[in-house]
Order: sequence, then structure tokens, then C-alpha cells
Amino acid sequence: MAAAHNPSNVHHDIAEGTDRPVLDVLGPTIEFLTSPDEADDRLCVMRGVIPAGVVVPIHSHDDAEAFYILAGTQQVLTQGSNGLEWNDARAGDYINVPPGTPHAHRNISHDPAVDLLITTARLGRFFQDVGKPATDPPQPPTAEDVAHFIATSIRYGYTLGSPEDNKAVGIDLPKF
Repeated sequence: MAAAHNPSNVHHDIAEGTDRPVLDVLGPTIEFLTSPDEADDRLCVMRGVIPAGVVVPIHSHDDAEAFYILAGTQQVLTQGSNGLEWNDARAGDYINVPPGTPHAHRNISHDPAVDLLITTARLGRFFQDVGKPATDPPQPPTAEDVAHFIATSIRYGYTLGSPEDNKAVGIDLPKF
């Protein structure tokens, strides 16, 4: 049976990377460990990397997400008892993001942060739609990449934080 159709695949040392294609999603990269082309009630599992100095701005969506930090450190903006708050996360930590919850990530360290991301197949398809094959060295996103990301987010019904929302929590968005 082909590996793509075998539900009992074993992936070794995923913190180090896989042999799967890598997609660049405006800086962070993802590799699919399970296919997002499954029915919406299936989980999609990915290896995600947030390079040093990269920020994932505030956003929310109706898809639940769970992150298990495999390597490195990052800060994760989550809903706390007093509103949105930054939390330090390091290898071995788990972050649960319920549907509709605003959240963000930033890697202020000098090393990549590597996550195991568990979410819906729908969110996986979103990443397929917005991602492009990763290059070495990575290329900064273009204005067209950002416009495509915004249009795709709207099509999926995802909410992106405004520049003011991001600035209020210490994120300065680049201008395109």
C-alpha cells in the first residue's frame, strides 16, 4: 500500500524535518504529515517552523488548533483572564487554541521554533492555498503574496487583526 494512503505511517525525528514538500506561508513553513485533502471531520497534522525573528500576526478562525512545541522557543499570544497576553513556550509545551480565539506567534530567539500543529483538514487546505514552495534561502513575501493571503483569508472566513490590533500587542506589521 502506498504511504500516502496508509493511515499508520510512522514519522521519525520530525523536529529535524521530513521528506515531505515544504510550503512557505509568508515566512513560517509547514510540512503536511497528514493530507489536508481529507473530509472536514478529519484532523490535519503538520510540522511548522517559525524562523528566528518571524512573527505570525493576530488572527482567528473557526478551526481549533493545537501546538506541541518540538524544538526552540517562541512567544504565543492567547486569550487570558485579562484579555490577550503573551506566553513563553518552549520544547515540550502544549498550546490549545479554541475555535474563534484570536492568537499570534513570534519567535524572538536566534533559533527556529518547531511545532507539531494539529488542526482541521479545512485549515490544512487554507495553508495549501496560501503556501508556496519554500526556497533556500527564503524569499520575503511580496505585495502579491500578501494580497493573495488576505483574499484567501476572506474566502475562508478567517479574521486578520488590523495594524492597530497588532501594534496594541507589540507587533509591527511590515508595509507592502
